[in-house]
Amino acid sequence: MEIVIANNSHRVYAETICETILQAAQVRGTGIAKRKPAYIISKMEQGNAVIALDGETFVGFCYIEAWSHGKFVANSGLIVHPDYRGKGIAKQIKKKIFEHSRTKFPNAKVFSITTGLAVMKLNSELGYKPVTFSELTEDQSFWNGCQTCKNFDVLKRTKQKMCLCTGMLYDPNSNDSTQKTNKNQVEQTSENLNLDYRVKEQVFKRLKSIKQALFLKKDKK
Repeated sequence: MEIVIANNSHRVYAETICETILQAAQVRGTGIAKRKPAYIISKMEQGNAVIALDGETFVGFCYIEAWSHGKFVANSGLIVHPDYRGKGIAKQIKKKIFEHSRTKFPNAKVFSITTGLAVMKLNSELGYKPVTFSELTEDQSFWNGCQTCKNFDVLKRTKQKMCLCTGMLYDPNSNDSTQKTNKNQVEQTSENLNLDYRVKEQVFKRLKSIKQALFLKKDKK
């Protein structure tokens, strides 16, 4: 298997990617914004996506979105085909797209909104920090992209201040995001992140359950 920067030659996988994203949303029962093949192809043509392939078989995908004139970027649409899940491939794709984002947009803040605990863990390991939605992009075109999410009514109801998703941000100008080059420091940092995440995971789970109880309870009334 290889993970590469996607280009126009990979457009043949666009339909499969969209179908895999849709199926994942239905299985999880959580909000995942739908995307059309034409949109996925545009990301490939711009060099703003990575794709994982096993020979010619589709394995996984993720793409970059830029907002607020490149001040913010998001790694979106992370998906792994069901036949290849549980093998750590999502983590490899996430790392690849994050590194690609930092190369193409070195001064941009990288952010994520997600309901998935696994994605939160990956983000934490890369240096993301939980933040309020007010610290994310104000570009309305980004938030308009949430309209296809099943939880969009929650976002609209709260005037885009919160939703079932948790906002996370990597700020390249923050001291917390400074990369250490010493091998021992890197290994120690990795251990600390893992320990730190075990604590944060409980907080994330609690926060998610509170949001679900608060917002979904209102929906049932």
